[in-house]
This record gives sequence, C-alpha cells and structure tokens, in this order.
Amino acid sequence: MTDEPMIRIEGLSKAYGEFLALDDVSLTIREGEFFSLLGPSGCGKTTLLRLIAGFNAPTAGTIAIDGKASTGLKANQRPTNMVFQNYAIFPHLDVAENVGYGLKRLRLSRAEEARLVQEALDMVQLPDLGRRRANELSGGQRQRVALARALVMRPKVLLLDEPLSALDKKLREEMQAELRALQQQVGITFVLVTHDQYEALALSDRVAVMFNGRIAQMDTPMQLYQHPVTRQVADFLGGMNFLDSRILDETGERLTVETERFGRLTLAKPAGFAAAGGRATVGIRPERLRVLWDDERAEHEITGTVASRAYFGETTSLAVRVEGLDAPLSIVETNNFGADGLLVGAEIRLAYDPDALVLMSDLR
Repeated sequence: MTDEPMIRIEGLSKAYGEFLALDDVSLTIREGEFFSLLGPSGCGKTTLLRLIAGFNAPTAGTIAIDGKASTGLKANQRPTNMVFQNYAIFPHLDVAENVGYGLKRLRLSRAEEARLVQEALDMVQLPDLGRRRANELSGGQRQRVALARALVMRPKVLLLDEPLSALDKKLREEMQAELRALQQQVGITFVLVTHDQYEALALSDRVAVMFNGRIAQMDTPMQLYQHPVTRQVADFLGGMNFLDSRILDETGERLTVETERFGRLTLAKPAGFAAAGGRATVGIRPERLRVLWDDERAEHEITGTVASRAYFGETTSLAVRVEGLDAPLSIVETNNFGADGLLVGAEIRLAYDPDALVLMSDLR
C-alpha cells in the first residue's frame, strides 16, 4: 500500500426520484489498500460501489480513478472489475472458459489467453480445475472462479459486492483469510462491500461505516472499534455498554463527566462531538469488563448480580444487573477463567480500566 490515491470521490450523490441513496460522499482510497464499505442494508454502500464501477451514473459529484476523471466513463472503460454477490458464473462454460471470458475482446493469441487463465487459476488455488464444469463446483470454488475471472483482466481496482455472504461460517472464515492473502499477493486496490462488521474489521486497512447514504466514520479497524465517534457506530460494530453521564467540565479536547457507578471520568472528546443538554453518552465494550475471582482486587471495580448467561464454547456472555444502572451490563469472559460456571443470581465483582471508557455523540 502507498500513500498515492487510487480512487478520489468528491461530493458524490445519487437520487432515485425523491429518495437520496447517497448523500454528498467524499473519500480517498489509496493505491494497494484493502478498503471496506460497511453498514446495514439500504445504507448506500452498494450504490457507492456501483457508481465506482460505472454501472450507474451519479446525480452529483465526481469520481477519479488512478488520477483520471471517470465520472462519465462506461464500466468497460474503467480500470476496475467486480465480483458479484451471486458470482454470475456461466453454467454452460467450464472453469477455464469462465475465467477467460473477458479476454475474448482483447483478441489475444490462444496460447497467451491460456497462459493468463492458468496464472489466474494458480493465483486462486484452482490450478487443476480448468476443465471442470461450473455446475460441479462447490460454493468456495465458485467464489474462487469469480475472483480469477475478475483478476485475469489485471484491473487496478477490484470491487467486491458481499462475495462471501453465500458461504457457511467455517468456509467464510477460511475464504476471508485467503482473500486478504490474495490482495497482498497481487497488490492492487480492493474495495469490499459488506454488512458483516467482523469481516470488515478482519480484512481491511481502513473501513468506512455508512448510515443513510452518508459516511458516519472512516478509520482503521482498531480505531473504529476502540474509538467510535457516535453511539450509532459503536452499536453497529459489536457489543457496547452505554452509560448516560453528566458533563461537568470541558477543556480543549477533553471532557470531564459524572457517570453512575463508574464515577467521575475525564475522557477524550471525539471529532464532531455534540453534547445534548449537558448530557453525554459513555461506552465500554463487554470484553473490557473483567470478572474478579476470590480475593482478587482491582483499583476500579463495581459489584452486580448475574441476570442471564449464554454459553458460546470458548466464551460466556453475561448480563449483570448493577444497582443504579437502567440496563444490565454485558460482559464477555473466556471460559478458561471459569466464567462458564457462573450461574444466574450469582453476586460478582467486575474490574475495569477507566481508559477503556469512550465518549460518544449520542446519535442513534
């Protein structure tokens, strides 16, 4: 990955009648970056991907790819290729014919075409399946064929529209690792659309979280997860305990707040933070709360009662009712520490690090 921009988008909007699917989006995606567009259904992420691909025209704004204006160019005139959600494999062609389909318009020699097809199949770890029929492929193999067909054209940008959504959990996780390794191998820019936050966090160099046609936050996976700027982003990116708090003081980039049971805290103020009537929302992730066992002590701890529990094999999820809080706290504990033995009704103590609490704008 370099700091050079591969895709530059400015003021991009797309309306369908009175419905605004994309609303004034601006972003830059770097050369060689694995970039994800993440959000719930209907947030505008697929609309943005299709605008980059050239399948639809924007209502307003501009797109430049590799330094060249692309807004008015057709899809086949752009240095991009797309892997669709349903893979769009041609059933009447074998694997090699599917992969080489797009090469036909380049008028290559038969030997050169065969060489490029074989290189693409080697790249996706299907070196010996060229003659296999499309209807004889597993889900994972079909996904690899779709990738090979896109990569054989040597695009500068590969666009992926939820390409793993049809796979079962185990295969999906395996393909996530392979997709990331493939991107690093070929070194081109990947832009992935997904509604799966874990997939986006695991694969990406950066992620743009979208709601209602706008980008709510764009950052590295770690920054997004650990420092969400709004309650809406925090809630979408996994479990979060939300605590109402009262603002006591504001000094530069930090706010001092009073939070029930967690006391007085001085926290970093996120970009664009907006207080609501002297109140603010503070959050802490479930895994940042830790059960204290036996005589173990911590500088910062609170007590509560287990209200419910769910066993997930390697972890147990607990809901702990704490006096003074409107909702139970969610805690995730690994079972090698004995959390699987905690029963409903048990009195427990929880440790926390004040640095694990984050301040957010109260957007839902």
